[in-house]
Amino acid sequence: MSFRLKDKEITPPVMLAPLAGITDLPFRTLVSRFGAGLVVSEMIASGEFLTERPGTREKAELGAQIENTSVQIAGRAPGPMAEAARMVADMGARVIDINMGCPAKKVTGGWSGSALMQVPDHALSLIEAVVDAVDVPVTLKTRLGWDDSCLNAADLARRAEAAGVQMVVIHGRTRCQFYKGRANWAAIAEVKNALTVPVVANGDIVDAASARRALAQSGADGVMIGRGAQGAPWTLAQVAHDLFGAPAPVIPQGADFVDMVAGHYEAMLDFYGPDLGNRVARKHLGWYMDRVGTDGAARGALLREKSPAAVLARLPDALNRPFCPSGAAA
Repeated sequence: MSFRLKDKEITPPVMLAPLAGITDLPFRTLVSRFGAGLVVSEMIASGEFLTERPGTREKAELGAQIENTSVQIAGRAPGPMAEAARMVADMGARVIDINMGCPAKKVTGGWSGSALMQVPDHALSLIEAVVDAVDVPVTLKTRLGWDDSCLNAADLARRAEAAGVQMVVIHGRTRCQFYKGRANWAAIAEVKNALTVPVVANGDIVDAASARRALAQSGADGVMIGRGAQGAPWTLAQVAHDLFGAPAPVIPQGADFVDMVAGHYEAMLDFYGPDLGNRVARKHLGWYMDRVGTDGAARGALLREKSPAAVLARLPDALNRPFCPSGAAA
């Protein structure tokens, strides 16, 4: 099973969701190595990107030219969104995604992300500006609505398709739900029925069983997985195998698992530099230890280390133990 975004084939239709501070280049590279139809970058704020605010340019070193990478941009004004899209396309981006789903207050307070669902005419002006600015496929990620009194995802998605958007991803919650409760996959069916372009279900999809239920309830063409891949970068490939017959991933255990984590850690050091890389890596190391049930003493010792060499030396003790390789973290 697959679908196309203009001349780009998405196969298998299992995608990595954009997660701020998590889906950086080292993590996306690792997930892609196991297998994924598409991986989406961390969100780039268009205004900050254009003014080269410290840190934004580094975040934009996203491997945009890598074949299965989509670059996500956000903003509140058509001009900066269009210019950021052009710059990202010039960097080699194969797909550009528009963020209209982020629920964070620092994003919605600036009338970006899911706040735009409250002003659909303005949201459409941003979508049109981005589509008109680039030749690569443009996609849209959003939610069911702002709150239960504003469930306008289907209407916004229909207008986005008419403007030229090639795929719509729906997180099955409203903005005001944030990440509470359960994602309403059945509500995504209204969006699917309103469109001819592919629709992708997102929210609470962590393994093959939840992906199968999400597809059945929504009628979507694919799934997008975020937190289910934390500590288990093979999750997307496993879901693709179980649902769509893609090759089964070789899930590392024991010493092989330690080697994979060490490689991820070293890639983060290379990407961020040793000091920042060590700090940013701690959350990933924590998720890997959750996966194998590392005891508190070994966990604390590893996360307190400031020396990369010492972290690498402690990894075998912390991680070389049996574990369950299912998609959802323990």
